[in-house]
Amino acid sequence: MQTIWLGGAEWLAVLRIGLGLWWLESWRHKDKKGWFERGTGIAWASDVAGKHRWPAVRTGFRKIVAPRPKVMAYVVVYAELALGLGLITGFLTPVALVAGLLLNLLYLVLMIHDWAEQGQNAMMALISFVALFAMSWQTWSLDKAIGLFL
Repeated sequence: MQTIWLGGAEWLAVLRIGLGLWWLESWRHKDKKGWFERGTGIAWASDVAGKHRWPAVRTGFRKIVAPRPKVMAYVVVYAELALGLGLITGFLTPVALVAGLLLNLLYLVLMIHDWAEQGQNAMMALISFVALFAMSWQTWSLDKAIGLFL
């Protein structure tokens, strides 16, 4: 494989770190007070799920998320922070990539009508998939430094 400036493994690390920065930005720009104190994020998601064209999404949201809005707000917000930090530092990278892929797929399904969100979630899921199967933790990662997932 020929590349410019960096080697293939380094470019994959750049891709992984960039994805981590994307998750970190998603966490950073959230109105945490709104999410945690007023329940704005879960209320918005509830509205989206309630109008969803697929009954399974409406039912799943009603059974899993709606009964525990405060817990789910913390889960979503801190999952994005954990994904960002894990991917940037390369710590538990395969776990973070799989979890991020699943979270993006959940977002993709929930927001099936929002084309702007579809593009973002599809691209983040694709990057997670590529970074996972290319084992992007082989360079510039804590996983590499401590000998995890070799």
